[in-house]
Amino acid sequence: MFYGSIVPLVTPFRDGQLYEEGLAALVEWQIESGSHGVGVTGTTGEPAALTMDERKRVIQVAVQAAAGRVPVFAGTGSPNHAETLELTRYAEALGASAALVITPAYMRPSQEGLFQHFRAVAQATGLPVVLYNIPGRTAVNLEIDTVARLRDACPNIVGVKESNKDFEHITRLLGKLGRDFLVYSGIELLCFPLLAIGGAGYVSATGNVLPREVARLWDLVRADRWREAQDLHYWLMAMNDAVFFETNPVPMKTALGLMGRISPEVRLPLAPLSDANLARLKAVMTQYGLLGEGVEASKRT
Repeated sequence: MFYGSIVPLVTPFRDGQLYEEGLAALVEWQIESGSHGVGVTGTTGEPAALTMDERKRVIQVAVQAAAGRVPVFAGTGSPNHAETLELTRYAEALGASAALVITPAYMRPSQEGLFQHFRAVAQATGLPVVLYNIPGRTAVNLEIDTVARLRDACPNIVGVKESNKDFEHITRLLGKLGRDFLVYSGIELLCFPLLAIGGAGYVSATGNVLPREVARLWDLVRADRWREAQDLHYWLMAMNDAVFFETNPVPMKTALGLMGRISPEVRLPLAPLSDANLARLKAVMTQYGLLGEGVEASKRT
């Protein structure tokens, strides 16, 4: 169904407003670079900083820009159940490929509450639904038994994005649900290890700045070129670290700004990258050829 590198795009702003042309250009660059899909209004897309109308517009722009060439995962989750239903139905009406639905932040629901929430969302749409577990952001972990219950209750719940550093949890998840269930890594350093145990792909923020290389990791594994994939995994490590020097997506937007792709604007309460971390980020980007001559090279690819 949906495999490989699904890049979670930033949401570009210009003078405080959505920069729709910039978003469409990012989608186009991802497609040209070989990414296997894109996602919008997930964590990297600053959904909490967007109004409902803005979230809808971001999904619309991305779907139109992709024009069916790659899958578009629409982040439709919210701490508010009714908003989640509304956004998911809207994404379906627009022609999104799948709904990526995060565990509700701040609420800290029980596993039964999570089950009922996700079941209601899945029953309200004909879209494939990918659950999104990111306990470091939401303060709740979607347990394996709950995922299994949801898969059994809702045929259109097809997978889960695991932004969970507990690799034992992910291994047991695949062991229980089977490798036909689509499990994606949302942790950059676990993208390659997850493929080795049967994962469907990954949603790596690093793909925003190195889309071709991040997509190649999947392509190498599919071609059984494991040693080359292993080498690429380690080659990506410095950038994987750099894009989290501060809260995502601040370093990512800064990098894209330095590359001339977008304005690096974020919305409060996020703040621009500190001077110290800006210097660190520039050093890493120089290492990857993304500054100076590397900028022009990246624009040609």
